[in-house]
Amino acid sequence: MLEDGLSYPFRGDWVGRIIIGGVLAFFSFLIFPAIFLSGYLYDVLQATIEGEDSPPDFENWGTMFVHGIGVTVIGIAYSIVPVGLYFIVVTIFLGAGGAVGGEAGGILAGLGIVATILLIPVLLFVYYIIPAAIANYAHKEELKAGFDVSTIKTVVLSTDYLVAILFPIVIAIVLWIASIILAITIIGLLFFPFLQFYGEVAIFRMFGSAFKNVQVG
Repeated sequence: MLEDGLSYPFRGDWVGRIIIGGVLAFFSFLIFPAIFLSGYLYDVLQATIEGEDSPPDFENWGTMFVHGIGVTVIGIAYSIVPVGLYFIVVTIFLGAGGAVGGEAGGILAGLGIVATILLIPVLLFVYYIIPAAIANYAHKEELKAGFDVSTIKTVVLSTDYLVAILFPIVIAIVLWIASIILAITIIGLLFFPFLQFYGEVAIFRMFGSAFKNVQVG
């Protein structure tokens, strides 16, 4: 799976694709380029699930934009509840600690500080669930499929999906090291968005392959 994912972005007319994707990644701090980029990653998932060996081209921009909005909605929906509840709990502990004062207040405030460490597993949970939800959305081409708990549960509890989640961590570390090397010069930094796009396509290829193995066969 790792070898397939790493080679996938270079298949077909990869030069033009990397250039377009890199430009979108460069301007991803803006809303519209980020949505188009999300829509393309949706296309990568869909193409992979359907058995295509080469990445999709950048075409049908209107449809890509609609799919990008769907991906964004799913990402926000799965993030806002756990992260929101987490911050509410931490705020309550810290606020109560300040209000009560004394030794009891110190204990409550201490619990609030300790609770902040729990942000890490919360973010890991979000990171683990969202790709499966987006993959199911791409597979069934319905936004509600991104919230199909039974299907998503089957996928996230599979060994294939666990492996697909772990490999991108390896890729992220490699990209992080590469970004440090590129950061040595200003010119090098200009290549980072293109490297980022390459990594995202490779990662979503692996997510799509895992989903296909579990749900499609």
